[in-house]
Amino acid sequence: MIPVTKPFTPPIQEYQELLSGIWQRNWLTNNGPLVNDLELRLKRFLGIPHLLLVTNGTIGIQIALKALGITGKVITTPFSYVATTSSVVWEGCVPVFADIDPDTLNIDPGKIEDLIDRDTQAILATHCFGNPCAVEAIENIASKHNLKVIYDAAHCFGTLYNGNTVFTLGDVSVTSFHATKLFHTVEGGALFTQDPALLKRMAYMRNFGHDGPERFSGVGINGKNSEFHAAMGIVNLRYIRQILDARKGISDQYDALLENLRIRKPRIEPGTTYNHAYYPVLFESEAVALKMKAALEEKEVFSRRYFYPSLSSLDYTNGTATPVSDDVASRILCLPMYHDLSTEEQELISRILLRTQKYA
Repeated sequence: MIPVTKPFTPPIQEYQELLSGIWQRNWLTNNGPLVNDLELRLKRFLGIPHLLLVTNGTIGIQIALKALGITGKVITTPFSYVATTSSVVWEGCVPVFADIDPDTLNIDPGKIEDLIDRDTQAILATHCFGNPCAVEAIENIASKHNLKVIYDAAHCFGTLYNGNTVFTLGDVSVTSFHATKLFHTVEGGALFTQDPALLKRMAYMRNFGHDGPERFSGVGINGKNSEFHAAMGIVNLRYIRQILDARKGISDQYDALLENLRIRKPRIEPGTTYNHAYYPVLFESEAVALKMKAALEEKEVFSRRYFYPSLSSLDYTNGTATPVSDDVASRILCLPMYHDLSTEEQELISRILLRTQKYA
């Protein structure tokens, strides 16, 4: 069986060494030493001054919305994981969908401005599959209309834009360290901002608003992460260069093997050093995509319709028409992609797809 993804797991002895320290200290959570250590290591690796570890990326988006004071409409993408939209709704805000660019699969800046009204307060854009949005255009629109910008950068660990991590973009960027991500802490995520005052506010928010043991600074939530999760992150970070290099090699191998397959891949934004978080392919039609998916599954190879359906079709949104997203969502598949996917497994996947195309 070949899954669509598989978590990287480090040598268990390295993890157990850190677990022994947790047992000795008996400090399991609440801003423990490993959490602080991982934050420092991540800041050094990413070359940034500020970040906050949080429970997961979803909580991160919710904290970002709350910290920025967003209570009205949020223009967002219909082509993302459901958490992008559900976080907006959960916080009592209204998602307004701008359709996507058919080439990059990110939110189309040309569709944003016509949706702005007096109730619009923010843009929440996803760097889909780790491919940066048209950030200059989005920032220009936000500046013109006095809007806040939050980037859902869940897929972006290791992605650079103009030589810098994409986590520096927007008022707040949020990432996920879920087990499916190329860098993970089993469950987890992080918040990023270049505004020290905003960082401080979000730091209070992730810990119930605590400003000391008997003082509180505003409303908060339990957005902390544990020592066990931090330990996994510390060990995994030792292997991140190896993981990124492996994924690039796998992506390049797919490109070669699937050269004659009638597919299209998303266009990566110029200036991007891509992390190869996923291997998404667009087929000619939904019928072809479903036939390919079924052919793979017959041989116990699992792809995913990532992301299907468009978020604009959710029953708790306003049903905005997003024809480009609907079309893309209907005919996209993400092929298996993980650090130790073998050449032989890729060759099998490619043979199945090419044979199915030949006899379709």
